[in-house]
Amino acid sequence: MVSVMRIFPDDRIIRLQLVMIVVVLALFSFALGGRFFSLANFQSIATQLPVLGMLALGMGLTMLTGGINLSIIASANACSLLMAAVIVSHPGQPLFLLLALLAGLLLAVLIGILNGVLVAFIGVSPILATLGTMTLIGGLNILLSNGTVISGFPPLIQYLGNGDVLGIPVAMLLFLAVAFALWALLEKTTLGRSIYLMGSNEQATRFSGVNTHRVQITVYILSSVLSWVGALLMMAMFNSAKAGYGESWLLITILASVLGGINPDGGFGRVLGLILSLIVLQMLESGLNLLGVSSYLTMALWGAVLILFIALQNRRF
Repeated sequence: MVSVMRIFPDDRIIRLQLVMIVVVLALFSFALGGRFFSLANFQSIATQLPVLGMLALGMGLTMLTGGINLSIIASANACSLLMAAVIVSHPGQPLFLLLALLAGLLLAVLIGILNGVLVAFIGVSPILATLGTMTLIGGLNILLSNGTVISGFPPLIQYLGNGDVLGIPVAMLLFLAVAFALWALLEKTTLGRSIYLMGSNEQATRFSGVNTHRVQITVYILSSVLSWVGALLMMAMFNSAKAGYGESWLLITILASVLGGINPDGGFGRVLGLILSLIVLQMLESGLNLLGVSSYLTMALWGAVLILFIALQNRRF
């Protein structure tokens, strides 16, 4: 029988995550027993993971180049508000549902271009550029929507959040399909190789003939498009759109990327590692909720874990 070690011979991060999953399952089996291993709990995990996962994929993609996208949550909310406004203005009309999706996609592309131009051509630090766009977009979201909730979506949108195929949530299937597409892009295409090379050494990549400006802009566009897909899943999960949804997820998308083995300085990381880290974090959150642990304490724990993991990665001893 082929061992796990032979399947992942060179990736200690993935082996570690598999061990973490086993440990978490063992701990919660003792602490919660059947409550944790219930079908309802695992369906809840499978329903909640895709939204966060889609946003984490967008975050992790930019981190592979040594950048970051702090505007990903604000972008998702902007796309969801725009799509929701178009949909509810003409309820029950498939044409306007299609127009809403295209409008949200176009907005995501424009945000990605803005971030990419700031980083690639103007030379603004990615953290400052995306912090600026996050603040700008977040303010416009509240200003234009007056902080209100927009709801009343057609069955197709609701199906993304509530439907299932053979017991597997549709949102999870969509997330896995997008994750596979991103894996193929990173591992099997010239653009993917250029992304990894840029993260390792941007100047050397430029001297080798790669148009690094184009690669950076493409990465930020793809990151924003992933936030648009995340916006669709948010609309489906909440059956509404609002400027402040998911604000606490920004830290978790960074945490999932780092724990998934993506180097904050760029150049290394796998989609599989990010997916496994999301599973670990989602199981931990679910188990802590069942134990009655405060959500604020859980967020503090995520922050402590992120600091510790980065410190260990950059240790000098």
